[in-house]
Amino acid sequence: MAGQRQPIELVAMKGRKHLTKAEIAARKNSEVVAPNDKVRPPSYLTSELKKKFRKLAKELLEIKLVANVDCDALARLLIAQEQFIEVTAQIRETPLMMEVPVYKTQVNPDTGKEEMVQVGTRQAVNGERERLMIIQDRCMKQCRQGAGDFGMTVSSRCRLVVPKKEETPENKFSKYAT
Repeated sequence: MAGQRQPIELVAMKGRKHLTKAEIAARKNSEVVAPNDKVRPPSYLTSELKKKFRKLAKELLEIKLVANVDCDALARLLIAQEQFIEVTAQIRETPLMMEVPVYKTQVNPDTGKEEMVQVGTRQAVNGERERLMIIQDRCMKQCRQGAGDFGMTVSSRCRLVVPKKEETPENKFSKYAT
């Protein structure tokens, strides 16, 4: 199975594939390069998220990993991160276990009817915390996916590494060749 198509600069730097100048020019012309001159935070972000957006976009622009079309995706990543932090704070405040009453049916001697009477309590998992943890998990998955798309995880950065061109060692006899 063929691998993912790589930019021609990467193919040339690897040096494993020998292409003619015409093939290289044709590949360069066919590669899509999205402009990155208008990378600005979307208007629906809060002022705090806009600051984070600008900081992160600046770093991504330096390594040429963000373009104009990526602004909404980056904004969604920041929103998911903010929601993750918010839900995590709520989880910390919500106890894991809680006391729930235990009832038993007994016949009321006065009326002869069965009634529910509390006989004690027991520990049970807090349903509210469980619900919050499901939301936290969803936010975490969104953050992980968005971070991977922008090369912000170790594994995604490993795929983005551009090999450096190997320098050939200097020939000690080259100075006599002239």
